[in-house]
Amino acid sequence: MRAPRPGSVKTRLAAELGVDAACDAYRQLLDRLLPGLRLADMAVELRHTPDDAAAEVSPWAAASWELAAQGEGDLGARLERAVLQSGAAGFARTLIIGTDCPDLTLADLREAREALSSNDLVLGPAEDGGYWLIGMRRCHAELFRSIPWGTDQVLAVTLERARAAGLTVELLRTLADVDTAADWQRFLAR
Repeated sequence: MRAPRPGSVKTRLAAELGVDAACDAYRQLLDRLLPGLRLADMAVELRHTPDDAAAEVSPWAAASWELAAQGEGDLGARLERAVLQSGAAGFARTLIIGTDCPDLTLADLREAREALSSNDLVLGPAEDGGYWLIGMRRCHAELFRSIPWGTDQVLAVTLERARAAGLTVELLRTLADVDTAADWQRFLAR
């Protein structure tokens, strides 16, 4: 999760609405998504960026959640680190979600966790060609390195790499991210 700082969140949305309005939209997305996850029957770690943002993101965290800095690097490096650290902490399965998919539910997380009982990888496809969830039983670094992050090719490249590695994959339902003014308007209209 990014700290809700104007100018550093929802940059595509900010280009259309302005940095303050985009930051407010981001806070509304967090208010919609994160409270529902407080009932999760699984360990939750809220990873934040920048690394000094723990105090800024803590209002959205449940008391039982751990807070951790994402660390340096591009999105792939930060995702890889999260999976490696989860495994090192003894967790048999790791699910990672973003914060710009307001329709994600606890049922989605439970379905993803169950899918990892019989698959190496689970992905929640996003309408924009990315994914809103990635889950795995152990780290597969090739799924995080040299990925065209922020493009409509993220999911396709990830699936191609998974097939090349011989991984079994389950896809969850496709959901919409909120990245543009049109996405934001659709979200508000619901």
